[in-house]
Amino acid sequence: MSIATIFEIVLAAVVLGLGIWTIVVRETYSATVGYVAYGLLVALIWVRLDAIDVALTEAAIGGGLGGVLLLGAAARLRDSEPTVADAPGKAVRVCAAILSALTAAALAGAVLVLPDPAPTLAPAAASNAWATSLANPVTNVLMAFRAMDTMLEKVVLLLAIIGVWSLTPDSAWGGRPGPRHQADPHSVLVFLARLLPPIGIVVGIYIFWTGANHPGGAFQGGAILAAMWLLAIMAGLADTPPVRSRWLRLVLIAGPGLFLVVGLAGLLFGAAFLSYPPAQAKPLILGIEVAMILTIAATLGLLLAGAPERSARQ
Repeated sequence: MSIATIFEIVLAAVVLGLGIWTIVVRETYSATVGYVAYGLLVALIWVRLDAIDVALTEAAIGGGLGGVLLLGAAARLRDSEPTVADAPGKAVRVCAAILSALTAAALAGAVLVLPDPAPTLAPAAASNAWATSLANPVTNVLMAFRAMDTMLEKVVLLLAIIGVWSLTPDSAWGGRPGPRHQADPHSVLVFLARLLPPIGIVVGIYIFWTGANHPGGAFQGGAILAAMWLLAIMAGLADTPPVRSRWLRLVLIAGPGLFLVVGLAGLLFGAAFLSYPPAQAKPLILGIEVAMILTIAATLGLLLAGAPERSARQ
């Protein structure tokens, strides 16, 4: 048995044990910390499967921004933790365990009955990759073969931020999301907020730019930019913009808006909706991703900031 195999067995056991512990632990904060650690370990699994793009996304969202969001939710729910009397009874927990086991068995059975070899469109996608001039097959598939899905994903992000803003009380509408953070100017948080954002911005832009030919892309780069922005906000070095700001709204619609314009141009002047002329395919895709990274960074940051709580002047 090789060292790599031993590492994979240990990793699988740790991930499984951490997942079970995250479910059974009673404290919300402990469950959140377990979920963040679980997300980071799952990113390692994707690396072992040579899915670097998925690993970057899992680390940025599952272990990063998603963890910050859940930690904030856990802090708000700390005073409303269920007491022992409010905890579900033994019968409910047994039924939940049985249902979970049956679901896992059904998924395992579905995997076992899959045809071998599994049907795939990978050869067709690889043989037509020349049409976009993109060397990264993941970006090629997302921006060409599944362009409609990718565009709708950005629309879903836009709808999500509209849903969060709809929770705003009338007195704060148009104001700034979340509370105004204050931190000790000599604290470690402020030091990191001054040190990391310049490096993180360069890394985020690099991951976005290299996504055309190597693992990376607009979503991963946008998640890193959002994390750097949130770090500066939590340290009190920056504040969230008012939601009535025109430039902010333009940034939020830039990604899906440009995607839609390019798609309609393909319908009017090309073969079909979201079809790219081979000579202009790569510049068009890179232009769409430039707009998308701005939209993704702003949307993820504002989703974590929450609904507006203050007026624009506060």
